[in-house]
Amino acid sequence: MVRTVLSETPALPALFARATLSARGRGGDLPDTRLAREGVVADPAQLAGYARVCRFPLGDTLPVTFPHLLAFPLQVALMADRAFPLALPGLVHVRNRIEAVRSIGVGEALDLEVWAERFARHRGGATVDLRASVSAGGEEVWRGRSTYLARGAQAPEGAPDADVDVEVGVLDRIAAQWQVHDDAGRRYAKVSGDVNPIHLSGLTAKAFGFKRAIAHGMWVKARALAALSGRLPDAVDVDVAFRKPLLLPSTVLLATEQVEGGWDLAVRNASAGTEHLLGTVRARR
Repeated sequence: MVRTVLSETPALPALFARATLSARGRGGDLPDTRLAREGVVADPAQLAGYARVCRFPLGDTLPVTFPHLLAFPLQVALMADRAFPLALPGLVHVRNRIEAVRSIGVGEALDLEVWAERFARHRGGATVDLRASVSAGGEEVWRGRSTYLARGAQAPEGAPDADVDVEVGVLDRIAAQWQVHDDAGRRYAKVSGDVNPIHLSGLTAKAFGFKRAIAHGMWVKARALAALSGRLPDAVDVDVAFRKPLLLPSTVLLATEQVEGGWDLAVRNASAGTEHLLGTVRARR
């Protein structure tokens, strides 16, 4: 295993450009590489913009999804490298799991580390998990696992089957209705740095097989969790499956149900009932 500590946050637009230029001819297995940064403190302007776009209240602690933004540039740097077997442009986020060991103060210095694992077979192609670990004072305080699908790709022989489903109970109670405007992808990209072209415009999304631009899965997850603000414990596990892409613009419904230990939730298209997100939120034991 090769561990590299970066001195600064990688520039995401340059990484996406490099990944696009080097998309052809990739293959092989996952690299045995870890990228890290040390002493990272959340930028107040980025945090305020993120809270505004996702509808989180501003407070003394980071939203449970915000550490993903801090680790994401390192994950993109890993995927943009030629040693990574799947082309980054067009990758679709299909599942995301977060384990928040405790709340994180907005001014805490954090050590970040990311790596890739579990190259798996999927009926639509191949998936890979991008892992992230966040520590403070030598203690791990947050863990993330993002599963991405490369449509039409092939996993190595003997690879396991992809694990992309999340089971929830009956969700009939509508908690909220959202109007998701056509600029939602661009607004989230501005605060997150995730400028994957499938989110930015209909023209760039069509180049990767989508009818229109699609919302970022992590924005949908964050928006759903923001609706539960004040009702979540500090130590929490959040597991969501991103189902059908949320095309922009759309009107969607958030359904929630309180269950033992937490909540089940779903985000669905308001007219067709198409499921965009299914998830579970549970207090850590």
